Amino acid sequence: MSTDANARTTGRHTPPPRAGARQWLGLALLVVPVALMTADLGVLWLATPYLAADLQPSGSEVLWITDIYGFLTAGTLVIMGTLGDRVGRRRLLLAGSAGFMIASVVAAYAPNAATLIGARAVLGVAGAAVLPSTLALISHMFADPRQRATAIAMWVTALSAGLAAGPIVGGVLLEHWWWGSVFLIGLPVMLPVLLVAPLLLPEYRDPDPGRLDLPSVALFLTSVLPLVYAVKHTAEHGPGATAALSTAVGAAAVAAFIRRQNRLTDPLLDLALFRRREFTGALLTLLLGMTALNGVEYLVPQYLQAVTELSPLAAGLWLVPGALGLVAGSQLTPVLARRVRPAWVLVGGLLVSLVGYAMLTTVTGVGATAAGLTVVMFGVAPISVLGTALAVGGAPPPKAGAAAATGQTAYDLGLALGIAVTGSLATAVYRNEMPSDAPAEARDTVGAALDTATALPDPDRAAALAAAARDAFTAGLHTAAVASTVLAVVTAAVAAALLRRVPPITGEEPGPEEPGTEEMEETEKVLMDHEPTPQR
Repeated sequence: MSTDANARTTGRHTPPPRAGARQWLGLALLVVPVALMTADLGVLWLATPYLAADLQPSGSEVLWITDIYGFLTAGTLVIMGTLGDRVGRRRLLLAGSAGFMIASVVAAYAPNAATLIGARAVLGVAGAAVLPSTLALISHMFADPRQRATAIAMWVTALSAGLAAGPIVGGVLLEHWWWGSVFLIGLPVMLPVLLVAPLLLPEYRDPDPGRLDLPSVALFLTSVLPLVYAVKHTAEHGPGATAALSTAVGAAAVAAFIRRQNRLTDPLLDLALFRRREFTGALLTLLLGMTALNGVEYLVPQYLQAVTELSPLAAGLWLVPGALGLVAGSQLTPVLARRVRPAWVLVGGLLVSLVGYAMLTTVTGVGATAAGLTVVMFGVAPISVLGTALAVGGAPPPKAGAAAATGQTAYDLGLALGIAVTGSLATAVYRNEMPSDAPAEARDTVGAALDTATALPDPDRAAALAAAARDAFTAGLHTAAVASTVLAVVTAAVAAALLRRVPPITGEEPGPEEPGTEEMEETEKVLMDHEPTPQR
């Protein structure tokens, strides 16, 4: 009798091979670039006032510098997953790491805003190559479910650790060096990956990858970027022909993308998944929840430095409680989701976040602002932990890889949209609140206003301009927090309406002979088994 037949007869599975020292050393190497991805975002937030004063970007360019990374990551995750299936996950990780190093150097020494935006775009594509590759390699290296769960938990911990360490590292660098130094942290982090990965990490590729439809990739990017540009352009210049044209181009690309996916036998995105309410609900929760979070999360570091006049190091230290709140919420979420339906865990967390958003709509001062952000990040933690898992659980098992990729895309797109939408709203409020007789450059960004005030020969006029800029930026932060509050309420309503039927995630593996357990097994195991890019 064969091993498989014997397993079916006895009801027992053949134990998978357990990982050894080589695999655990490989994991230690893989979590290093994972931590860099989130640390790099945190240090940029602290560096924004300094690069704005040096490069003199427009308000729209400041937003592009910050969020082009997220948009390109979200737009290229799927293509990078397919590319990794074809060329190999380790090879793609090495290519992404090399690209990240080169783009980091270009960003550090960028002479103008356009060059920095281009470098950030390359960093986004490189990040899309690195993150899915690390998780895919972990899934391949750790066949034992319990060991894999531990490895995935360490991967998630690295994301949180990077978020917590980023502001501190950035604060130390900005205290002693110029703003470009924050990008150079990628060099000592990625260099060991390039040198040691071929020795520790196995190569893995799909022996039968699906066809890559490049027109679908182009249409996806063309759907997102023009629409975001329209939002940014409207915030900076008001409604006009340019914004209308960008909106029309994006809408046409969306329609063309949908038509093409419905006609392809191997679509880039299987639109049939959206007929499942659990899948659609999970994606909307990810998208809206991350949009609400990242709008205020992007503005708070600038507020701490520009308005409360903290040093970069002090501002970084005041951001640490928020990162710790995210870590604490992430650790609590799986415990609650084993006893309570995930929808109510999400809704409960969002209700907690509403308290934090409400604080940010009115607060002034360092401690109250940091406290508000900490409450927000603790409350939104269930979204980042459960969102992609619920998206995969809401899809049929053969579509689990594609569903995970779509969930990761919704997550990254939400982070980028948070800066684009609420950041643009804050910019519009700032411009409207500034005095009409303020210099043109001072009406663009708070960093430019403070720099202009410093150069004024009249001390009274300089003080008045600086005070007006700080008040205008505070008004922008408060308005963005109001928008995030509305988005959080909508997110809670979506989760309650579309995800309330999803049962608690017990984590118990049903026996192989029990009928009707396949989809439940997929839902319960996804937190440790899924990878955020499709295998086909």
